[in-house]
Amino acid sequence: MSTPSDAPTSSQISLTDLTLEQLHQVRQQLDQELQHLTNAFQELRLAQVKFAAALESLDSLKKANQDKNILIPLTSSLYVPGKIKDPEHVLVDIGTGYYVEKTTKQAKTYYNQKNLTLRSSLATLQSQIEKKEDNMRAAMSVYNQKVAREGGARAARADGGEDR
Repeated sequence: MSTPSDAPTSSQISLTDLTLEQLHQVRQQLDQELQHLTNAFQELRLAQVKFAAALESLDSLKKANQDKNILIPLTSSLYVPGKIKDPEHVLVDIGTGYYVEKTTKQAKTYYNQKNLTLRSSLATLQSQIEKKEDNMRAAMSVYNQKVAREGGARAARADGGEDR
């Protein structure tokens, strides 16, 4: 009877054991995975930039700016006139259209924590991207070697056939 410890673990297959078609499929899969990881990296990087901009905006809120006229961003390209009523309290976008009122100190803490989390996620993602790129280079190298070998073998067969 088989036990869980007898179950086969994931095994690695050498790239050199794969056919050209299989290597091509591996390259395509790695390319898709790389594209997905790169897109995720860019999205996280964009979020990090937005959090940094929010922190910078919080730094500009001071008691001296109370009752000052400002332009409030509704979107990245649409601003409306407004007035700072209470520079010690702000609305913080916590995602999916929800906002929470926080003190500027609490908001700074929130955005700093978000930035730290993003920095960690970006580092992890960067490591994964580098591993995928290494795998892609290895697959391409083996693929190119096999193509060159097959081309050489075909040429040798063609040369040998002409001598007869």
